Amino acid sequence: MRLHDIDYRGFASDNYAGAHPEVLAAIAEANGGHQISYGEDAYTVELTRVMREHFGEQAEVFPVFNGTGANVTALTSVMPRWGAVISASTAHIHTDEGGAPERISGLKLLTVNTPDGKLTPELIETQAWGWGDEHRAQPAAVSITQTTELGTLYSVAEIRAIADYVHARGMVLHMDGARISNAAAALGVPLRDFTTDAGVDVLSFGGTKNGLLYGEAIVVLDPTKSEGLIYLRKLNMQLASKMRFLSAQLIALLTDDLYLRGAAHANAMAARLRSSLEAAIAAGDIAGLTFSQKTQANAVFAVLDNDAADRIRDRVRFYDWDRARGGVRWMCSFDTTEADVDNFVAAITDELAR
Repeated sequence: MRLHDIDYRGFASDNYAGAHPEVLAAIAEANGGHQISYGEDAYTVELTRVMREHFGEQAEVFPVFNGTGANVTALTSVMPRWGAVISASTAHIHTDEGGAPERISGLKLLTVNTPDGKLTPELIETQAWGWGDEHRAQPAAVSITQTTELGTLYSVAEIRAIADYVHARGMVLHMDGARISNAAAALGVPLRDFTTDAGVDVLSFGGTKNGLLYGEAIVVLDPTKSEGLIYLRKLNMQLASKMRFLSAQLIALLTDDLYLRGAAHANAMAARLRSSLEAAIAAGDIAGLTFSQKTQANAVFAVLDNDAADRIRDRVRFYDWDRARGGVRWMCSFDTTEADVDNFVAAITDELAR
């Protein structure tokens, strides 16, 4: 029994999208018969091989249920009990994980305000101090998000500069890659170029926002920097008994460039949305709309009157980002269509032309 309109698509979150048909087919292929549980199945073995093709032969892979589990478990594995993680104040681990890093892992978050969600060595330095001071949580790791929570993108050189700074001070670099596929599509380089080869030590590899039914993976890129994941994954309630279904989805995502195909399409739809609205502004068709961040992947951040935003939202769903200043976020997905974008632009134009 279907309970929803399968033709409706909004712009609230790429998590709203369903599973990609190729992913669903992979789950069906993995079904039937018996496979060893808890990761000793043929699909998880194959996933390790596939991940190593993208990230190097040293990579270790640990499928998990969700992004919060990936971030918390990964960070726990790279730092001591007294350690702290430096992140942007907008980082998902700080704003959207319900305190899980602090409550589950017991780590301390040291946050830095940034204009665009991106850290730099200079910004990290404002919190990278106090080693040996028993009164201060010890900075042990830095976490960056690619693409960021503000839709912006780190270049390969920017990540390399951060990694060099972090490693020179004995810290570990973690990447929250919830939208890593969108970053790869935007940069036009292999995944390894801005992760393993750029100095990232441990990665939370995202899939749910790009067509998976559920599931992410912790990918340890430098095994000397992480320990205990085989135990921590269970301890953090992230060990799947029927892991073959997690692994099969991730294999499908990384096969025949599905991760790039879906992400590149989502990015293109965001670019279409942004350019269409800019054209409407330039033509004088709408007023009272500005953009607060660059559109570099599949997110468009805009500022408009709250009342207008509410009227538009009655027609097409999306989220406020910063209601105090009229900030909103519009997200595109692997299944967003050109017609979806054009209809949304028409709704925005209709309301802002009043």
